[in-house]
Amino acid sequence: MSNASKRIPVTEERWKELNELKGAGETYDDLLGELIREHQRRQLAERAKEVREADADELTSLDEL
Repeated sequence: MSNASKRIPVTEERWKELNELKGAGETYDDLLGELIREHQRRQLAERAKEVREADADELTSLDEL
């Protein structure tokens, strides 16, 4: 990972919220990585739910692939 730093402007309110989420000894980079992973897991779970709930007619049979 690069040591380059970027600045991300945030409101004072957002800064306080992030600070409350950040654990002791955790960097903001760690926190943002954790939030991104959680977001990706949530998106994957939602997509899996959509597929499970999809009408069978909307799905492609493996035999057709």
